Amino acid sequence: MLHPRNKSSRTHYEVLSVNENATYNEIKKNYKVAILSSHPDKLRGKSVTSFPIRIQQEIFLDVQKAWEVLSDPKSRENYDNILQASRNELEVVDNEIRLEEMMVQVDGDMKELSFPCRCGDFFLISLAELEELGVSVKNNGGHFSLTDGLTTQASVVLPCDSCSLKVRLIIDANYDPSI
Repeated sequence: MLHPRNKSSRTHYEVLSVNENATYNEIKKNYKVAILSSHPDKLRGKSVTSFPIRIQQEIFLDVQKAWEVLSDPKSRENYDNILQASRNELEVVDNEIRLEEMMVQVDGDMKELSFPCRCGDFFLISLAELEELGVSVKNNGGHFSLTDGLTTQASVVLPCDSCSLKVRLIIDANYDPSI
């Protein structure tokens, strides 16, 4: 079974220094840089390395494992699902809300989603912030959809801006408010 976190508690994306929504070519490019910079033959005899040999070997193996998982679309999808599930398990949430329950506020190019908290403030997230988290959502006149084409549902934990409550935002692949 694939584990979303390796021994050093970094994700495969972090090991290769790429975003979770990186393309295959971005992953491949960063893999080449990482594997060359951590390869034992390249490091042999260099006194400038500040890590013990055992740590250097672990870094090299982490890079290899990250490439093995992220270079294959099916194993990457499985890994992403496990990673998302592990993140969701770590968060204690007060409630689950669906994307269609959120209010959309537009300020120029910025689109922000909000949901009222019982304290009187709001749970907030922008479409740009969702993108940074690896959840690509497209809004076509109130019709939201996940843009990766592979995922049927995604979720993100949102904190309230004022209190300690958190909610889980559920995003279905296709939500059409007219249905």
